[in-house]
Amino acid sequence: MRYLSTRGGMAPASFREILLQGLAPDGGLAMPERYPQVDRATLARWRGLDYRALAFEILSLFIDDIPPAALRSIVDRTYRAEVFGSEAVTPLTTLQPGLHLLQLSNGPTLAFKDVAMQLLGNLFEFVLAERGESLNILGATSGDTGSAAEYAMRGKAGIRVFMLSPHEAMSPFQTAQMFSLMDPNIHNIAIRGVFDDCQDIVKAVSGDLAFKARHRIGTVNSINWARLVAQVVYYFKGWFAATRSEDEAVSFCVPSGNFGNICAGHVARRMGLPIRRLMLATNENNVLDEFFRTGTYRPRTSRETRQTSSPSMDISKASNFERYVYDLVDGDGARVAALWREIDRSGAFDLVASGEFGRVAATGFVSGHSTHADRLRTIRGTFEGSGRIVDTHTADGIKVALELREPGENVVCLETALPVKFEATIVEALGRPPARPPGFESLESAPRRFDVMDADTAAVKRYIEERCGGA
Repeated sequence: MRYLSTRGGMAPASFREILLQGLAPDGGLAMPERYPQVDRATLARWRGLDYRALAFEILSLFIDDIPPAALRSIVDRTYRAEVFGSEAVTPLTTLQPGLHLLQLSNGPTLAFKDVAMQLLGNLFEFVLAERGESLNILGATSGDTGSAAEYAMRGKAGIRVFMLSPHEAMSPFQTAQMFSLMDPNIHNIAIRGVFDDCQDIVKAVSGDLAFKARHRIGTVNSINWARLVAQVVYYFKGWFAATRSEDEAVSFCVPSGNFGNICAGHVARRMGLPIRRLMLATNENNVLDEFFRTGTYRPRTSRETRQTSSPSMDISKASNFERYVYDLVDGDGARVAALWREIDRSGAFDLVASGEFGRVAATGFVSGHSTHADRLRTIRGTFEGSGRIVDTHTADGIKVALELREPGENVVCLETALPVKFEATIVEALGRPPARPPGFESLESAPRRFDVMDADTAAVKRYIEERCGGA
């Protein structure tokens, strides 16, 4: 399997090469040259596999330059009950007939990002040890990616993490999870701005190829293909749990900020998994919902990006959307590059006049959005109907699923985090806080270590240089 750039300017590369590079040299994102196809007979064979075995089968289709025995060892070491609470890793719960919840938040940081990030940490460690190299990871987070990355990378040999987050924009729990880490290889930087400012800095640093090479800069954001392909696994696992035969189709509803989670569902569908529809749910920052309704993609400015009670989705520039557009234009890298130049020039692009928006229906995407009032109603309604408390982002997904679901449609909603991470809104909705898992009782009062900086790429570069020298 070789990988290409969405913007057409990268020579075919191996999985190991794209694992460590982050953005492609031309500023695009890595994509497989083809999607492996999974037929009904293979699905029947995979149906009885546990999570580890299923993950190995799927990942092997995309990773052929790590020896199978080594890859299996990495997968087995990652997806353990000690890490994810049970052998199931991502169990399915039924909320009501035809509406299910795929539990993705049983990892160490109580968010779906753990499922992929734990694997990424072990992949990094394996490849770096084999090469005798080190890596400085630069990432941006709107809440959950940061803590998941830091918990996956803390103490890893040869790895430093520099994580950017919007200053005072995450929930108190999310902030404490990150800033309370005292590991010497973890560096938290709170940026005065919004998530998109943080993400822009990461892309700017990655785009400085000389700096990137000199300081061995890699990424853990979902622009890293390894993270996205790890998420493909739980779509298969969720589909198996929600069906009884290989002829059944399932729809998935996914709360979406940076488009990585739902893009993994798109990949699974392209591979042949019988996914009827992919329901995209946004919050008040509804750039993606606007695209799927109108054909116009118009990222918002930092000033236009709203701070909401589902903060991990307070994103207006969805990086992984570029991967979807690449598929929408049949892998035409020059066309993708032109569209992103159009964003730089005019702030938007429109695929209606070109006829390309007409291809969206065949990809199965539909969309909706949610507000704070919707979240409160959905949290209350879900608790009253099922006894389960869901977090604010998951509530966005359930609201949209109920809105879009057609008679007889079997829908799986993807859980994004445990409700304890957004306690204030849960109290507002239910009048009481959610239960805290053991070990998190006094998290917000723990000592913290972080630095506050302006949204200044040059300053972030200096910060990295001061802490890693030439390494």
